[in-house]
Amino acid sequence: MGQKMLMKGNEAIAEAAIRAGCIHYFGYPITPQTEIAHYMAKKLPKVNGVFLQAESEIAAINMVYGAGSTGTRVMTSSSSPGISLKQEGLSYIAGAQVPAVVVNIVRAGPGLGGIQPSQSDYFQSCKGGGHGDYRQIVLAPSSVQELYELTVEAFNLSDRYRIVTIIQGDGILGQMMEVVEFRDTEPIERPQIPWAVTGHNNKRGQNVITSIHLNPAVLEQWNRNLQDKYNLIKEKEARYELYNTENADIIIVAYGTVARIAKSVIEKAKEEGFNVGLLRPITLWPFPQEAFEKVINRANAFLTVEMSSGQMLEDVKLSVNGRKPVYFHGRMGGMVPERDDILKIIRDIYEKSASGSCDSN
Repeated sequence: MGQKMLMKGNEAIAEAAIRAGCIHYFGYPITPQTEIAHYMAKKLPKVNGVFLQAESEIAAINMVYGAGSTGTRVMTSSSSPGISLKQEGLSYIAGAQVPAVVVNIVRAGPGLGGIQPSQSDYFQSCKGGGHGDYRQIVLAPSSVQELYELTVEAFNLSDRYRIVTIIQGDGILGQMMEVVEFRDTEPIERPQIPWAVTGHNNKRGQNVITSIHLNPAVLEQWNRNLQDKYNLIKEKEARYELYNTENADIIIVAYGTVARIAKSVIEKAKEEGFNVGLLRPITLWPFPQEAFEKVINRANAFLTVEMSSGQMLEDVKLSVNGRKPVYFHGRMGGMVPERDDILKIIRDIYEKSASGSCDSN
């Protein structure tokens, strides 16, 4: 590792993108991610890149579609309602298999909501906010250091699989400042791009980037090919962290900012004699079901904690599959789960377990 810098999360994302070889950024300002655009506007011209503030989020995502079609590393960023506006374009990009990185620094909703942090875009990112049978890789950093490292990795994943990769943070991660230690050399992968629209000088056939296939048999086969790719990603790219799970009776499932809070809960629970661990998904899609198999026989219960009404909760329940009780605690509207409230739920779960009751949420 090399240089250390104190940076905002949003700035770390932008610096990471430039280090990863991103030379085109198209975006539109929206709180709490606007610093990404500020940083790109200042730095991209210095590396012969292009920063362009589009007239809208819809325009920005279609610029990403065009630039990405040339095989160039390209990125956009926004926050919740802005990401909603991009959904048609994201479906087109997924259908055309164009690599792109999209940053969503999530704010509270629905609607315009507020500018406080949230995790209520989980369904939109992981289940597909646009139309059609498509998927996006979704990375969920939990620190400013991870915002840097996973942004670099996002470009590698997008190029490797010709897919949209989403960096899903929240308003706290985007705005907080932490020390980031940058690598001297980034682990950049640049596969061949024979599919790209780059001009052919009559030396090869014409490449066409499109998501329209009017013959239903052709379109079905295109979809089958996409599903094969998604299955490969599920097999190879699911990522997670297990923290203090070896002897844990209760395992908290949380990601992003909430996972940081969960670690402080675990330390406090130790003082009270409770064995609590953390399962932190790093990829929200593909969801790391394998991690649950590693701990399912050790844990007595799972507690999902989110800044939402319980969107990841559905995937946790599917992974546990009724084998252990699953409890839930969530805050909405920009409110953040507090350590003492989570501890109270842990005490209640222990009491239920001692009394033989295992009713979950």
